[in-house]
Amino acid sequence: MKKIVVIGSINVDLVATCDRFPKAGETLFGKDFAIYFGGKGANQAVCAAKLGADVTMIGCVGDDDHGKSAIANLDKFNINTKEIIKTKSPTGVALITVADHDNQIIVISGANKEVSCDMINEKISVIDNADLVMLQLEIPLNTVKMIVDHCHKKKIKVILNPAPYNDIAKELIDKVDYMTPNKIELESMFNMDHKKALALYPNKLIMTAGSEGVYYHDDDSLINIPAQKVDVVDTTGAGDTFNGALAVALTSGKSLRESIIFGQKAASVAIGKMGAQTAMPYLNEIK
Repeated sequence: MKKIVVIGSINVDLVATCDRFPKAGETLFGKDFAIYFGGKGANQAVCAAKLGADVTMIGCVGDDDHGKSAIANLDKFNINTKEIIKTKSPTGVALITVADHDNQIIVISGANKEVSCDMINEKISVIDNADLVMLQLEIPLNTVKMIVDHCHKKKIKVILNPAPYNDIAKELIDKVDYMTPNKIELESMFNMDHKKALALYPNKLIMTAGSEGVYYHDDDSLINIPAQKVDVVDTTGAGDTFNGALAVALTSGKSLRESIIFGQKAASVAIGKMGAQTAMPYLNEIK
């Protein structure tokens, strides 16, 4: 079984459901409230594990109740949590409002800021044994750069999900194997139309576009793989589901196109349920 190492954020999600998003300065009565486990790193790790991958999570949580429960949750999915460090900073939290078939998210990083270069140096042997490393931008950017540099030298494949958006140097893009921005992230990154941007990095830039599906350039032309039509319940974690499933498919020997389709199928299952990790499918749910 191929080994996937996910290096990233571990959060607790506090989710409020409303009929619509409040305007600035407005107070609304919500319909429901729930607490879920999240963080882009943890979400992608859970998705890959639920789909049958051998997953190790590297990250930081606080030495608090949220941290303990977050680790216990990852253990439940048979994810290797031995590389997660407990810090004095509180466990990261995401405040999520769900309305109008969409979501708005505020992230408080907390312990995720403690994923440092020094910490990664202590975990290098774990990274070196990976078949693929998954990264996002909810941990310090200089740490992400260091990991990408190391994996590039060692020829370890990397998927970088550039979310939440941060300025990324061209050198970083050149060194990763796959980058999975959404449309807003990609156009912010390149300051140009997404069609032109995708053509700059064939078979590397994979742009998710919600109901429009996924776009990438195959070195000959722009490819659009349409999204499956489903009843949307909650889009929280859809991108993380796509990334986790993409990683599993790629390490299973599927082509890029096949892997993208697999990722879309997984995401289409997830958006039909509430929550992020709880909504992510097991392999037998993907048709």
